[in-house]
Amino acid sequence: MRRLGLFFATCLLAACQNQKADQDSPAVEQDVAWSNIGFDAKEQRHSPLDQINESNVSELGIAWFRDLPDARGQEATPVVVDGKLFITTAWSKVFAYDAKTGEELWSYDPEVDGSKAIDACCDVVNRGLAFSRGRLFFGTIDGRLIALDANTGARLWASQTTDNSKPYTITGAPRVVKNMVVIGNGGAEFGVRGYVSAYSIADGSLKWRFYTVPNPEGEPDGAASDEIFAKAANKTWGDGTWKESGGGGTVWDSIVYDEELDQLYFGVGNGNPWNHGLRSGGEGDNLFLSSIVAVNPDNGKYLWHYQETPAETWDYTATQSIIIAEIDWPVSSTSDTEGEEGEEGESEKTALTKRRKVLFHAPKNGFFFVIDRTNGRLLSAEPFVENINWAEGYDLKTGRPIENPAARFYKTGEPFIAIPGALGAHNWHPMSYNPGTGLVYIPAQQVPQGYEVPTSDIDKSRGRQGFNVGVGWNIAQLPDDKEVYKAAIASTTGQLVAFDPKAGKVAWTVDYPAAWNGGTMTTAGNLVFQGTSLGLFKAYAADSGEELLSMDVQSGIVAAPSTYMIDGEQYIAFLTSKGGAFPLTAGVAGGESRQIPNIPRLIVMKLGGKTSLPPLPQQNEIVWDPPEPTGTPQQVAQGKALFGRYCLVCHGDSAVGNGFTPDLRISATLANAEAWASILTDGALKHNGMVSFEEQLNPGQVEALRHYVIERSHWTKANVADLTAPVARE
Repeated sequence: MRRLGLFFATCLLAACQNQKADQDSPAVEQDVAWSNIGFDAKEQRHSPLDQINESNVSELGIAWFRDLPDARGQEATPVVVDGKLFITTAWSKVFAYDAKTGEELWSYDPEVDGSKAIDACCDVVNRGLAFSRGRLFFGTIDGRLIALDANTGARLWASQTTDNSKPYTITGAPRVVKNMVVIGNGGAEFGVRGYVSAYSIADGSLKWRFYTVPNPEGEPDGAASDEIFAKAANKTWGDGTWKESGGGGTVWDSIVYDEELDQLYFGVGNGNPWNHGLRSGGEGDNLFLSSIVAVNPDNGKYLWHYQETPAETWDYTATQSIIIAEIDWPVSSTSDTEGEEGEEGESEKTALTKRRKVLFHAPKNGFFFVIDRTNGRLLSAEPFVENINWAEGYDLKTGRPIENPAARFYKTGEPFIAIPGALGAHNWHPMSYNPGTGLVYIPAQQVPQGYEVPTSDIDKSRGRQGFNVGVGWNIAQLPDDKEVYKAAIASTTGQLVAFDPKAGKVAWTVDYPAAWNGGTMTTAGNLVFQGTSLGLFKAYAADSGEELLSMDVQSGIVAAPSTYMIDGEQYIAFLTSKGGAFPLTAGVAGGESRQIPNIPRLIVMKLGGKTSLPPLPQQNEIVWDPPEPTGTPQQVAQGKALFGRYCLVCHGDSAVGNGFTPDLRISATLANAEAWASILTDGALKHNGMVSFEEQLNPGQVEALRHYVIERSHWTKANVADLTAPVARE
């Protein structure tokens, strides 16, 4: 009887709501916001709007656009509330616009010191802000959490969440949970200890903190994580360099609040150093690296975890987007319903399927995880890309990967070419889920990478600057062979993958010739949207993958779009740019994307939009005339080792630039040793992020780097000019 009463009450409530909607105006005419970077708390990035749909999406045009000030990576998803559109941009700046007309309402610059860029592994990016109760919250590259008045842009409070004497950064978006703002940080490549923190929404005071790796001092921290580390996590770490490096484990992106279960989930990043053999003596799973962790949002106390990559050693982070969902799932045994019978009890045990509260996750390691979010139990782990070679699958009984022994390069002593590599089969670019199709849309890619035990003193060394990851960098640099260069381009590709979580397999794919394509969004109009690294904004039929729109927007797209409705018109908004880890490091492997302009811009589209983008600016002719090589073979060899250790992650493999940061092969300072040293030693360009390396490099090493880059300029110009010609920077 109680269930019947609930049923009739629900029906009556629904009828009343429908009646009210009919009395007001049709749903399609009401304003619909995008008030969270993932649309709502579930972060499915799925909109119920369908005015733009598969029958008319080809009629999309630009309603308005605004150019942005910094030609660096633009990774934020636009947030739209009460007719205002908010974005964060490179260097942690914030802009507010009238979402219908594009009028700029206000802007805010936190004035981050340019020298902080050296601590950002993957560009001075920012992935967005959170909105609540008339306030905006965002993080800055220098570790501040700032609250602004959404109407005026006035700063309400700011909290320093990190120790700026250490290489911490913030690039991810905070989340508002109840009366708190939750934020993590980055910096694991350099050597820090990760954590996630909650601050008061009212004044920015710290409420709780959860560390993701043990205290190197072996003492409690007075933090929410103390109990679980003492009980279980500390013993998963062996003796190793983590005690001096901090261990890594930064929570640099995905944080999701489960309103239904009142649980907070976050993804934990890689260890420091990457090399498990050095980090932990090759022993232990190293909790909570590469894990999804659930905590009580009120106090940060541990609830459960699932570790996707135990004893992580390849930079396989679990920081990628987390999606909350409910799906029908096969009942394989009575254990599926143990402790969950409630009123339905026995009938559920005999059903073929049951409704399951799950989270979806597609991390770097190439497997798509379906996890029971009530308890962290692994339900499924299936590949969403091909050619994975570090593991053949997962044992669902233990929840552990079935590894390829050769992948543990520090145990075999042999180099290992991993697929995926450190950039992952899926990086930070947001994925989306359409409940109508039951598919998850993943910006996937194939970017192989070599790993080997460090043998040189340069690679073994640790320092305040440069990646401290415990691998040999020589294997990460291409050999001098044009066919190898061609193969690197051909093998570094992207895909849009539509994955069916219930079936555990790929439903359809779209192939792209280059990696690092944008995040996805899906709508009730049977559409999925994605921008590409080649400067195309695309729409596909969400059920079949049929391409319905492909528009040239002049610049690469790495961010995900959002959509909203104002005064009966649906709009789609997204940012353009080149940026992030891939164009910084890829060198020739960037392929066709190397030649795409880097134009930081906000573009807003609608059906019948008539606004045109301005013509591309005329580029000055690039002078590629390196000075005569005068370095000895020993100097060039030393310079190569130093370049791999300190320079590759910002200036590209073999010094091949991507039109993003300076291509050193055409630097005007190459011919002048004094001018070159003024940058590397004196920090002449520190305001741009190129700080002094005087603590790491002596004068002879600075000169060796110059000779190496001169040699690289001559060799690439003479042998692979058609593949590596320098690209003009915006």
